[in-house]
Amino acid sequence: MGKTAWMFPGQGSQYVGMGKDLNDGDAEARTLFEQADRILGFSISTVCFEGPEEELKQTSNTQPAIFLHSIVLFHLLKHTQCEMAAGHSLGEYTALVAAGALTFEDGLKLVRRRGELMQQAGAEHPGTMAAVVGLDAAMVNDLCSEASAAGIVQAANFNSPGQIVISGSREGVHKAMEMAKVRGAKIVKELPVSGAFHSPLMESARAGLAAALDKVEIRDAAIPVYANVTARPMRTAEDIRSLLVQQLTSPVRWEESVECMVADGASSFVEIGPGKVLQGLVKRIRSTVTTRGIETLGDIAGST
Repeated sequence: MGKTAWMFPGQGSQYVGMGKDLNDGDAEARTLFEQADRILGFSISTVCFEGPEEELKQTSNTQPAIFLHSIVLFHLLKHTQCEMAAGHSLGEYTALVAAGALTFEDGLKLVRRRGELMQQAGAEHPGTMAAVVGLDAAMVNDLCSEASAAGIVQAANFNSPGQIVISGSREGVHKAMEMAKVRGAKIVKELPVSGAFHSPLMESARAGLAAALDKVEIRDAAIPVYANVTARPMRTAEDIRSLLVQQLTSPVRWEESVECMVADGASSFVEIGPGKVLQGLVKRIRSTVTTRGIETLGDIAGST
């Protein structure tokens, strides 16, 4: 019998109306949404359920909104067994709450602060991101290092075979996009983001995040959480604290993380939260494993 891995989505999976069925149909879920509003001092639940989309799309709101939706689902799944976890960028914080390394309240405050800091860094050091489909990691790394003569650019997300996101200054990313097309990429598409996430342009957010992390208690994780930065399991509080700060400016090694979880026995991957992005990536990385998503009350009923 293989192991089950939980996955928690990151920015980009949000949509207006997320979590509303949970709030309307489950008393425990409603309590958690109300608690989140109190912790943050504004109605994040209203932003989730009603938008407007412009407000939900602001990084400082998107991050706590996705985190909250995932954590409410996780709480409602409490009788389900899981042996390991991972999260994509922001989702790493959700995974750490699920693994008992962070409390719900601290996790929520941290992702709100992280979102504010990333939004601020994006305003101070404008940049962009682009998806490159159809080139391997070595080719993308090569063209980023050549294009960096025009401006900062690096691989930001190694999502699945042949699907890589690059990030950096507009000049650097646009130059790398041109080069990727010349080198035979199938798709090269700029992404609608408010900053160059997972690139050196996020450097100014690191000190603020480190300070916020210093204020919270981090415990050792009860189950291994596969870190974005290393693609390896992190268990100790000390490792977790350091890797969360590094994660801001380092690439998300998602493909490698999934491969490591499979090597460690994972045969079933469950995405908990809005959207189906991670399920799609896992299928492309390793088609032999099973994937499913838990996003609504109906999905929870079908899983217990």
